Amino acid sequence: MLTTPTTTRTYRAIFISDIHLGTRRAQTAALLDFLRTTESDQLYIVGDFIDNWALRKAWHWDQFHNDVVQKLLRKARKGTKLVYIPGNHDENFRNFVNLRFGRVAVLEETVHVTSSGKRYLVLHGDKFDGVVRFAPWLAKLGDTAYEISMELNKAVNGVRRLFRMPYWSLSAYLKNRVKRAVEFISHFEEAVVREARSRDCEGVICGHIHTPDDRMIDGIHYLNDGDWVESCTALVEHRDGRFEILNWNSPRLPHITEERHAHSDRDRRLVAAG
Repeated sequence: MLTTPTTTRTYRAIFISDIHLGTRRAQTAALLDFLRTTESDQLYIVGDFIDNWALRKAWHWDQFHNDVVQKLLRKARKGTKLVYIPGNHDENFRNFVNLRFGRVAVLEETVHVTSSGKRYLVLHGDKFDGVVRFAPWLAKLGDTAYEISMELNKAVNGVRRLFRMPYWSLSAYLKNRVKRAVEFISHFEEAVVREARSRDCEGVICGHIHTPDDRMIDGIHYLNDGDWVESCTALVEHRDGRFEILNWNSPRLPHITEERHAHSDRDRRLVAAG
């Protein structure tokens, strides 16, 4: 179930992925709002935190990207156990796997044990993507196509806002309508579910395909925490072990974005101190 909370909440664990810092499409305003209004004992970054592919093509890194990094590090300093699992877009950070920096651990994958004792395999998921694994050039071509669809998405939603129509996702529409995209997602889900079963886990938590989901597949609890490029979703575990997907892509975000992107020093200090 997708929900949009309006008050500060504390969770046992939070899972976020596919933030893609280093790109203009990264929804840093929404993410900062989420990080400021939630707390957790454990926080997992499940891959593609920084988009090295994009940074190699064109450098984009503004103050709000810094604020996201600073906010996460501040949470770790204050006691949150932070786990960073690199993905395919930030695969360079896999060189630091199994190292710990204060309360930040860099891992290739891990097993999260819920408050009820259930085991969930946590991994980005790109190693189950045949395109990324066997044809990286094709994956990068697909990434360029995704960037183009996001630019088109901006234009479409700009028009929709003029008519006070709600946000609509072009890329999500294509994923759900194009046969090959549907087949790819289905094969991906089946692969990560098989991996979880082989590890004697009751569930799997992943990212990579930018499609938030919460359902049972062949007896395994499949959870995808979505992304912070478009869906702006996070997966949380409540104190009783129950999982929920929070949706931060709400009507209040355009106002927040305009407010934060005023680029005043005061706004930046407030965001960083949040």
